[in-house]
Amino acid sequence: MASPVSSPKKNTRNRKLCTPPNHSLFFLSLLVSMITFFGISVLSFMPISLQDSYLLPLLSPSSEPFSSPSFSSAENRSQVTLASLALTFLDSEENEPILSNSVMVPLPAHGIVGSNVSEEEREFWRQPDGEGYRPCLDFSIGYRKASVRITEEKRRFLTVAVSGGLNQQRNGIVDAVVIARILEAALVVPVLVVNQIWRDKGEFSEIFDVKHFKRTLQADVRVVSSLPSTHLRSRQTIETMQMPSDVSPLWIRSRFLRKLNGDGVSILKLQGLYSRLSKNLPSDLQKLRCKVAFHALRYAAPIRELGNRLARRMRIEGPYIALHLRLEKDVWVRTACRTGLGAEYDDIISKIRGSQPEYLRASQNMSYLQRRLAGQCPLNSLEMARLLKALGAPRSARVYRAGGEPFGGKQALQPLVAEFPNLVTKDNLARDGELSQYSNRSSALAAIDYIVSLSSTVFVPSHGGNMGIAMQGHRAYVGHRKYIKPNKRSMLPLLEDTTISNAEFSRAMRKLHAKSQGQPEMRTNKRDRDVLAYPVPECMCKHSVNNDVSHH
Repeated sequence: MASPVSSPKKNTRNRKLCTPPNHSLFFLSLLVSMITFFGISVLSFMPISLQDSYLLPLLSPSSEPFSSPSFSSAENRSQVTLASLALTFLDSEENEPILSNSVMVPLPAHGIVGSNVSEEEREFWRQPDGEGYRPCLDFSIGYRKASVRITEEKRRFLTVAVSGGLNQQRNGIVDAVVIARILEAALVVPVLVVNQIWRDKGEFSEIFDVKHFKRTLQADVRVVSSLPSTHLRSRQTIETMQMPSDVSPLWIRSRFLRKLNGDGVSILKLQGLYSRLSKNLPSDLQKLRCKVAFHALRYAAPIRELGNRLARRMRIEGPYIALHLRLEKDVWVRTACRTGLGAEYDDIISKIRGSQPEYLRASQNMSYLQRRLAGQCPLNSLEMARLLKALGAPRSARVYRAGGEPFGGKQALQPLVAEFPNLVTKDNLARDGELSQYSNRSSALAAIDYIVSLSSTVFVPSHGGNMGIAMQGHRAYVGHRKYIKPNKRSMLPLLEDTTISNAEFSRAMRKLHAKSQGQPEMRTNKRDRDVLAYPVPECMCKHSVNNDVSHH
């Protein structure tokens, strides 16, 4: 029998049978192209939350809130394929960065090691389970359709000036972006005003990553660094005003939109934006607030790198606590509360209040005792030490103190140091020269405190304020890091009861704070809650074990 090699005719016939005709090859190629296009189209119109559920395992393998699923099933392998497509089409210099990759995440949580740890200490360090809630910014189709027009705006401009400390400035910037969206105007990068207390002359670009800010928001509003020179010479409609409190989108449109719709270039200047917007905005605008606060407002690279370096130095020896102690002189002046340092120091505060009425913010018709009973006074270092000890914090715990210099210096901190001797600040952690470039730069120093506090195992504020609110929401958003909010109203009778034993005090404190240690709290349970402190349910959805999104 002849071999195939010696039978050229047979070989020719086989080659023809194995080679598809040209038109079959064309239709096969067309089919593959259509399938690929369909897959990309589905991903493009998929809610951002669902995109993130596919992308997170690839983008944040080491961060706690974004845990990696198993890729053993065919479904999970398809998720990897979709994720790689998304990386190709979404994460480029010209397009919006992937949200799950842009969020400012803390260092991974530090596990508890050692066999000699008491049950009380384990309970103190134990993290809340988050109940399955994870970030999900699934903007509506209507919002996304309107974005095509809004992000191309080149005639209407909004300029804003934000003042106050760092976290107050952050809130003002969030409001500015939302107002620009409501008015469908381009936003000029906000100006940071020198505050009479903080006196920081830093510019936006020195504190925040401007390029990241623009890219993250480019699907929501057009952000420009400055007004083009051609527009500066054009006819302008400029209005400068202080906004009232609790304004709605309807109020903003009725107040400003007609003037912005005039002929030529229109420029609207606003100041005093802090906490002026209603807390009860439409769902898409609430999501935009979260997107600005937790994704777009990333600190400038030098600040970010130094903050993470200090955080790593804190966690290298184990879990740590971050305290935001509001013991500065201006806090005591504004709140009209007693310092806990004695009559001499309280008299100094009273004299300042009498000579500088511009600092006064506390209700003038309330006595000190009434303010204290209403929970309006910060906890001093003795009260904070008693609270931490009662909740099970070990004496050996590393404690990071965020905030400015306390009124009264070392004397003000002595009760806390006596109970927790491993108390440090950024000045103690930094090596020679690391903080020198930020001397007299309060916003940059506050940003470093923010980064180290975000990575802490447990965070406790001594007073409710902008930093406490920011930490509460941000820690929830990145994985429900433990956040203990002191219940000052209910604590006071126990703090002042000299007959109560330490064991009884500890039991009472644990019971009092059992439900306020980082578990998800719904914003909608109480009217006027800030979505930046309570991101559930507008900005976070409940995910099942297999990472599918279930909307509520």
